[in-house]
Amino acid sequence: MDASAIAATTSTILLHNGYRQTSLFHDPMPHRTTIDMSPPVPTSGVQSNHQQLSRDNCDRRRFEEEDDSRLVKMPSDLVGKTVSPFLKEHIPGIYAPVGKTSTGVVNDTSLDASSASAPNKDSNSRYCYRHRPDSKCRRTADEKKMGFIQRELSSLSSADQEAVTHVWSLFSAAPSRHRELMIQGIMTQCCFPQLSLVSREVHEQLKIDFLTALPSELSLKILGHLDTVSLCKAAQVSRRWRSLADDDQIWHRMCEQHIDRKCTKCGWGLPLLERKRLMAWNRQHETIHPTTEAEVEEMDDETSSVSETSNKRSMSSPVDAPSKRPKLHASHSQTELELERKCRPWKDVYRDRFKVGYNWKTGRCSIKTFKGHENGVTCLQFDDNILATGSYDTTIKIWDIETGEVIRTLRGHTGAIRALQFDESKLISGSFDKTIKIWNWQTGECVSTLQCHSDGVVSIHFDGATLASGSIDRTVKIFNFDTKQKFSLVGHTDWVNHVRIDSPSRTVFSASDDLTVKMWDLDTKKCIKTFQGHVGQVQQLLLMPPDFEPDEVPGPDTLDTLSVHSGRSNTPILQPDHPSDLRAAYGTAFTSDSSRPLPPLYMLTGGLDNTVRLWDTASGRCIRSMFGHVEGIWGLVGDTLRVVTGANDSMTKIWEPRSGKCERSFTGHAGPVTCVGLSDSRMASGSEDGEVFLYSFEGEAVDEKGTPS
Repeated sequence: MDASAIAATTSTILLHNGYRQTSLFHDPMPHRTTIDMSPPVPTSGVQSNHQQLSRDNCDRRRFEEEDDSRLVKMPSDLVGKTVSPFLKEHIPGIYAPVGKTSTGVVNDTSLDASSASAPNKDSNSRYCYRHRPDSKCRRTADEKKMGFIQRELSSLSSADQEAVTHVWSLFSAAPSRHRELMIQGIMTQCCFPQLSLVSREVHEQLKIDFLTALPSELSLKILGHLDTVSLCKAAQVSRRWRSLADDDQIWHRMCEQHIDRKCTKCGWGLPLLERKRLMAWNRQHETIHPTTEAEVEEMDDETSSVSETSNKRSMSSPVDAPSKRPKLHASHSQTELELERKCRPWKDVYRDRFKVGYNWKTGRCSIKTFKGHENGVTCLQFDDNILATGSYDTTIKIWDIETGEVIRTLRGHTGAIRALQFDESKLISGSFDKTIKIWNWQTGECVSTLQCHSDGVVSIHFDGATLASGSIDRTVKIFNFDTKQKFSLVGHTDWVNHVRIDSPSRTVFSASDDLTVKMWDLDTKKCIKTFQGHVGQVQQLLLMPPDFEPDEVPGPDTLDTLSVHSGRSNTPILQPDHPSDLRAAYGTAFTSDSSRPLPPLYMLTGGLDNTVRLWDTASGRCIRSMFGHVEGIWGLVGDTLRVVTGANDSMTKIWEPRSGKCERSFTGHAGPVTCVGLSDSRMASGSEDGEVFLYSFEGEAVDEKGTPS
C-alpha cells in the first residue's frame, strides 16, 4: 500500500467525520482569506459561549457541514480494498512473539513469492527500545488515560467508533516511515489548541526510566554523583531504583568521602564511630572463643589494639567481667557476629554516622552531669565507657559513663591534680606535689612514682614508651620507659602549661606562660622553632592531623605581626610562605635524614588572650586567629571535624577548624571551664564548680542544646 492509498483512506475517514474532503497533506487554498459578512447565527441554549468560541477558533468546517445528512459514509467495500490489505500486510510482524521468525508467524498463501523467499530474521528487530516487548523500561498502560479514551470513544456513534478505530489500526500497523508520514500530514492540519495538546502529551510520553534501560554499571556511575538526600529520594522511586541506590559500591564511596573528614563538595564530615562497635564485637567473640596471645599478635593493628583492650578490661574490670555476662551459644551467636561485622551494608554504616553528624550540626544532644569532687575539676579524659577526672581535692575519680556512678577513687597525691592521661591498662597523673604517678586504674593501685621536677607538674603526655611532662620549674622532662633514658629540655622562662609528643617526627611541642610555643627535637634535645604571637599566657596546644588543610589562608598583609626565632641563636629567621623544601624549614636534623617524617604542618594554640590561633609550623606564621571567648581559654581539644574550647567565661564553644568559624556555644557551668574532652559522638567539660558535663550526640533526635553562631 503506497502513500497515495494511505492518503485516500485517511481522507475518506476524515470526511466521514465531517471534515472537508481535501488533501491530507496540502491545503488547496493556503493563502485564501474569507470574510463572512452574514449575520450571526443564534446558538442553542445548551451550547455555552466557551464552546462556541472554541469551535470558532479550532474548527475549520463550515456551519452547514454540521448536518449529519451531509456526512459521507465509508462503504465497507472501500474498507476491504484499502484498509484490510494494509493491516494484513503489517499486523503479523507487529504481534509476532519475540524471537519468532516472520515465516513462523504468517503462513498465508496470499503472500507473494518475494515475501515468502525473504530471509528468516527476528520480526521484532525493528522495535525501538521503548516498544520492544521484552524491554525493561517499557511502561505499563496509563489506566487513567485509557479510561478517558474509552469514555470518549463510547460517546460516539458506532460508525464514528469504527472510523476512529480504523485510523488507530492504520497507524499502529504502519512501519516507521509510514508513521512519520502520517504524523507530518496530520500536524499540518492541527490548530493551536490541538498543537498544545500534542505538546503536553509528548512531554509526558518522552519520560523514560533511563536507569532501568541503561546497564547497571552506567546507572551506578550516574547515582555516584548524587548527594545523600538525592540518593534517598531516588530509592523511593521504584524497586529497581532502590536496588541501585542502595548498592554497596555507591555507599562505600560516600563513606570514603565523608567519614572522619570534611567533604570538600558539601562540607559535611561524619564521625568514625568504629572503635566502640569493634570493641563490643571482640568482647562477645572472646566470650565464645578466648583469644591467645599468639592470635592477638597476628591480627591487624586496629583489631589487635581493640582486642587487647577488651581482654584486659574483661579480666580485671568488674564492669566487663565475663562471669557477669551470659554465655553465648557458639554455633549460633558466632555466625551472627561474623555476619554483623563482615556483611553490614555500607548504607547502614553511613546512616549511623549521618545521624550523629546531624546531631552535632544541629546541637541535638543529651547532657549527663557528674558530681562528686569536693573542689574544682582541673583535667579529664574519657573513652566509650570510662571517664577519668582530676581535681584540686587531690583525688582522681573513675566514672562509669552509662550509670554515672564512681567506679573507684585514686588517692595518693598530696597536691592538686593538674594533668592525667590513661589507656587500656594504666593512668598517669601529674600534681602540684612535684610528682608523676603511674596507676593501675582498674585496681586503684599506684604502680610507680616519678620525682623529677623541682616544682609542681602542670602537664603530661605519653605516646607509646615516651612520656613528656611540663612543670612550674620551666622545664620539659622526657622519659623513655624502654631505654630508661631521662633528660630535660630547657628554654622556657615561665610555667610550661602543656606538652605534646609527635612520635613519628620525634619532636615535642610545649606551651608556656612566657607567651611562646616551642618545638623540640628529641634526637638533638634542642629547640627547632619558637612561635610567638599570643599576647597572653599560652595554656593549650593541639597538633592537627596530616590531612588537615585550612579553607582559606589569608595573605601576608593580613597576618598577625610575629617573629620566629631559632633555638640555636637569637637571630630571627624569616621562613618563606611556602618553602620549596619543607625539610629545610625544620632544620638540618630533617634535611640530613630524608626518611625522617616531618612534624605536623598545622597547630592550634589557645591562650589567656581569649584567642585560638592556627599556625603553619613550617613557616612559623600564625595564619588565622579565632575570636569569640570574652575571657582566657583554659581547655582546647579537637579532631579532623571540630575543635572544642573551654574558657574562663564559663562557656564551651565548638569551632569549625578549617574556616575558623564558631558553630555553637554551650553554657551551664557556674564557674570557669578548665578542661574539655572530645570523641566522635561525645563532648565533656569540667569546671571549677566541681561538675563535669558530658554531652552525647548519639541516638535519635533529642533536645537542641547550645546557641548556634
